[in-house]
Amino acid sequence: MTQNHSRSAGANEGVGSNGKRPPGRPRSEESRQSILRSTLKLLKQDGGFAELSIEAVAADASVGKTTVYRWWPTKAALVADAFSTSADEELQFPNTGSVYTDIKVQMTRLIRIFRSQRGKVVAAMLAGGQSDPELIKAYRDRFLWPRRKQAYQTLQRGVDRGELPADSDFDLILDALYGPILMRFLIRHVKLEESFADEICTLVLNGLKRKTNGRD
Repeated sequence: MTQNHSRSAGANEGVGSNGKRPPGRPRSEESRQSILRSTLKLLKQDGGFAELSIEAVAADASVGKTTVYRWWPTKAALVADAFSTSADEELQFPNTGSVYTDIKVQMTRLIRIFRSQRGKVVAAMLAGGQSDPELIKAYRDRFLWPRRKQAYQTLQRGVDRGELPADSDFDLILDALYGPILMRFLIRHVKLEESFADEICTLVLNGLKRKTNGRD
């Protein structure tokens, strides 16, 4: 009897007298969000990824180091998640009924992020990833691929509406669209402007549209 009562009390921990949990975000989720915010904050400082440490993040977020490791096994995973979470809502693809507009809007938002302080985080991940396989893998798994999958769906809608050829190579299209943005972002041979999104879409997507309409 006592054992059953103990289990019941444990199950109701954090529940008010009315049988409901108090309003607000669970404490563990608050800690997780605080860790992500602290990671972005520290990454924007001069040391960047190389100087970032789990200990520093934990101290800034006012949590224990073990709390950080509970969610992220490595610093690379933490950094990739911090950036991905900060950009997730902005980088959703709209569904306007036009593949051209959907891609252009998302690409414009991506350029805006690259031109902001968060662009330093991306640059640090990509630079560090050249000598750190763990970091580039975290970037691919936690940031690139989730958005790549959304982009596939956007392109498939374009195929379904007859805007793109039925035999479109989605990976080739996406590389042709986003490759120039990354090049200008990293090499800086030409200034990366938001208007560049429209220029790329005109070149790539309008070219595919002409092929669909049998003009080539």
